Amino acid sequence: MPELKQGTVVKSTGSWYIVRTEDNTEISCRIVGKFRLKGLKLTNPVAVGDFVKYHEEKSDDQTTGSIVEILDRRNYVIRQSPRKKHNVHLLASNIDQALLVVTIAEPKLKQGFIDRFLIMTEPYDIPVKIVFNKSDVYSEEDLLMYEYLKTIYENIGYQTYLVSAQDNRNTELLKEIIKDKVTLISGQSGVGKSTLLNVLVPNLDLRTTEISEYTGKGQHTTTFAEMFLLEGGGSIIDTPGIKMLSFNHLEVQDVAHNFKEIFILSKDCKFGDCTHRNEPKCAVKDALDQGFISELRYSNYLQILEEIEEQNYWERHSKM
Repeated sequence: MPELKQGTVVKSTGSWYIVRTEDNTEISCRIVGKFRLKGLKLTNPVAVGDFVKYHEEKSDDQTTGSIVEILDRRNYVIRQSPRKKHNVHLLASNIDQALLVVTIAEPKLKQGFIDRFLIMTEPYDIPVKIVFNKSDVYSEEDLLMYEYLKTIYENIGYQTYLVSAQDNRNTELLKEIIKDKVTLISGQSGVGKSTLLNVLVPNLDLRTTEISEYTGKGQHTTTFAEMFLLEGGGSIIDTPGIKMLSFNHLEVQDVAHNFKEIFILSKDCKFGDCTHRNEPKCAVKDALDQGFISELRYSNYLQILEEIEEQNYWERHSKM
């Protein structure tokens, strides 16, 4: 039996995985056998950040490896696969925190995306810091929108930062935040994530592109998730730009449990399975009427519920 070694997956390219070994070298590995996650259909059974056991294989003066075991994950971030709607995709695992990069201008903010991202991280209590990038192009109206969103998210426990990769606004602060931690960095296409990372991590030299003049949307520059070591300690996991987030693996109550403020209030609802829509004596609806819950967040909550119920309906009827 070949000797098993341990390493960390630092890049996933689909069929091959780059593993950083214990002596800080890298080896290309394939997987042996099938790996599952709670019975879910995975497009990528191994995630960047996974601690794995592998054995080496040498042929034609080349050394590759075979991953035979994935060690227990402390946490992970999962989403519906953008290509296979019945499958799920692992973004990363074993992370300390996430930086969600958004922008209010160029391209225009889709605020609902923030709440969708938080649903992915909240089940594991992964701290998320919301970074509003490109502040150098914000109008007065954009800055008012930032203050409005800052109030909403900081009131429920998420830190927000106004940042510009172009004029280095608050970039030194972000460098301190990511030091000595494993940080997942994510965002929609075009929010300036790669440009920001090039500022935060010197010599990284990630490719960047302009916003598409035709669609007004960002274009993907990162193709695969990848982990980079930080000189001062810690590492970042850069992920491909996300166009949209859907959740084929969630039920209605999963959504209710992972909107922080809704979950806290739900214990005072009359019904234990309250969905906080039309049920009587709903503590969440009462708080909404009194202005204690953001109407914007509640509207996004309802939209996600509708999508999940519709998806579950078609899933059930397609099997009949």
